[in-house]
Amino acid sequence: MTSHQTTQTMKPATAAKKLGVYLEATPAEFQEGVVSRSELNALQADPPEWLQELRRNGPHPRPVVAAKLGVSIAGLARGGVTDPLTTEQIDALKKDLPEWLQKERATQAEVRKEAARIKEKNAERAGQSQRPRS
Repeated sequence: MTSHQTTQTMKPATAAKKLGVYLEATPAEFQEGVVSRSELNALQADPPEWLQELRRNGPHPRPVVAAKLGVSIAGLARGGVTDPLTTEQIDALKKDLPEWLQKERATQAEVRKEAARIKEKNAERAGQSQRPRS
């Protein structure tokens, strides 16, 4: 009995998400085909010029924009940012620091602080439950 190993493929949208780029800004041949796992690994290991350019200048998808601004994706939406942004647009927002961005950054900082507190509390509980009872 021989086993045939099929090549794992993904849709271009999935590959773009894994690469952290905006699908509509990728070349047509990337958008129209399927991407194998080995092709994705090759793109990550040795990105072609178009991929380097997209990562450098955008347009960037919302998760990347949110990370670069230090806010959540929901925070972007509350701030009225629904479209992909270029690096230049992101830098301009950081420089101008509109009120919504300040507020969302503060909210994100509180969320991170609370997550760290909960993690610490859970670690404490885990440590206590591992102690032998006498």
